[in-house]
Amino acid sequence: MKKINVFIALGFVLLLTSCGGARAGYFGGCESYSYSISESALAGKTVVASKTSNASNASVLNEFSNNTSKSGFFIGYYFTDIELGSKLELQPEINFVSVKDLEQIQVPILAKYEVIDKINVLAGPNIGYLIDAPTGVKSINFSGDVGAAYELTENLNVNARYNFGISNLLDNPGGNATSRLSGFQVGLGYQF
Repeated sequence: MKKINVFIALGFVLLLTSCGGARAGYFGGCESYSYSISESALAGKTVVASKTSNASNASVLNEFSNNTSKSGFFIGYYFTDIELGSKLELQPEINFVSVKDLEQIQVPILAKYEVIDKINVLAGPNIGYLIDAPTGVKSINFSGDVGAAYELTENLNVNARYNFGISNLLDNPGGNATSRLSGFQVGLGYQF
């Protein structure tokens, strides 16, 4: 909780000292876990996980996966757009995401392109820090963001984006085990 208070205090300092905007809204997250195992390792064992075959090598390798979906919220601050061209801008952000028992600070650096008047597409890398990551899970999460924003008024916009996990969050993955975080955000933004 102390880390959340520091984040909120930092947000207020940013609001008072620079131009930018605030974002808030719904976050639907998904944690995917998968691993591969050879059939020889499965001999004589009962398997409970859902199983799908690898089409390229179905006789040798089985893949198991599990997806867990949870929802929560996000709040954040985006800095005044840095103009790179007539329709292209850079939009750095800092966001706090809370999904059930997982809290994360994300720092996306997005390219924002005006497709037509009032409609923008956004894409770019996102570095996340998992607050109080459990044992065996890395604290740093690399991902990518893709989304769009529609300007309702000069200061108010509605935005949606998908955050797709790139890095494997397991510290010591056994075999081919992976765990990734992804999520969908939808919210409102207000530029000061």
